[in-house]
Amino acid sequence: MAVEIKSKKAVVSKAPYELYMLFVDMRNFVNFLPEEKKQEVTADYDSIHAEVQGFNIGLKVVERVPYSRIVFQDDGAPFTFELALFFDPASDPYKTDFQIILEAELNFMMKTILGGKLKDALDKVVDALVAMSEGRMPEGFDPSMMPKA
Repeated sequence: MAVEIKSKKAVVSKAPYELYMLFVDMRNFVNFLPEEKKQEVTADYDSIHAEVQGFNIGLKVVERVPYSRIVFQDDGAPFTFELALFFDPASDPYKTDFQIILEAELNFMMKTILGGKLKDALDKVVDALVAMSEGRMPEGFDPSMMPKA
């Protein structure tokens, strides 16, 4: 059963091209991991894979529309999904209207268990991105997890 889950829309205090460039290269995601987790993750420009509880799961980029949209697809997850990030110009040229849309093949049981949790997770990512773009630490974020310069 195909399920579409949309995050909230929010204005991020970065221009669309700046925000897009953070997400376009999958190697950037490794920089936000704690040092002890980096060895479990491999990434190149187009994909990222991690060993989680004995399973190799991954994400790969399947579409890039410069400064507008990036679409990711599962690459070894327990269910099929696509995750699209939208970077739309806001009324202020230095800000971006941002949203995430997840399309997943979930059976009834998985939809019942995960549906609300997935929406909450997407909203938390959006909230964290807004907070960081405004120079604030996201709620519940441990600053010691930040990569050392």
